[in-house]
Amino acid sequence: MKIVEIKKLNVKYNKSITLENINFDVEQNDFLGIIGPNGAGKTTLFSCMLGMINQYCGTIKFFNEDIRKSQEYLKHIGYVQQKPQFDKNFPITVHEVIKMGLRKNHDDNRINEVLQQVWIHELAHKRIGELSAGQQQRVFIAKALAGRPKILILDEPVTGIDKHSTELFYDILTKLHQNKITIIWSSHDLNAVHMLANKVACLNRTLFFHGVSNDFFNNDNLLKKYSESSMQEHIQNHQNDL
Repeated sequence: MKIVEIKKLNVKYNKSITLENINFDVEQNDFLGIIGPNGAGKTTLFSCMLGMINQYCGTIKFFNEDIRKSQEYLKHIGYVQQKPQFDKNFPITVHEVIKMGLRKNHDDNRINEVLQQVWIHELAHKRIGELSAGQQQRVFIAKALAGRPKILILDEPVTGIDKHSTELFYDILTKLHQNKITIIWSSHDLNAVHMLANKVACLNRTLFFHGVSNDFFNNDNLLKKYSESSMQEHIQNHQNDL
């Protein structure tokens, strides 16, 4: 069953095309890995899907409802952004951060459940600023899970996290998917996407592949095309910075 449908999505910033003619669906219980170089439009895509950017052409549907007609779908979405911004000196505990993700304000049982899911139950009363980057990111996953979402959207969530924390993070995603949560996840880690995701989407302003993960990773021509596209984007970004 399709729970996300994106058709003919186009986004422009200052007359520059950011996303062009993006079309793909997400089925219930998919684990979709979105790959692409920096500047490919992954964060812009997520911002459109989450209603943070509404200046776009095309159609985005969640649960068969156009998101421009209703924002009810958002209560079924958990979102973890890349390097969440917060004041590390602000005296807020892990428990209090996760509480902000609840639909009901007083549900300590649910807070304990999600703390156990991401293996940080012993840190509940620590201030979030005292935690490592990997621990902090697990706190934000727990917050996203607190409202029992049907879909989890993650924007390059392991950026800046050490190898051990990254491996823990991937184990958590695997277990969440086994528990029937649909996951849409952007990443630069092709090996992890190949290992975890059942579907893959290759994005570089346009979408040049969307389908079964093994169909992509077992196709040398597609891998070569992806590599060449990523390198061209890297060179272009470098020239723009000069």
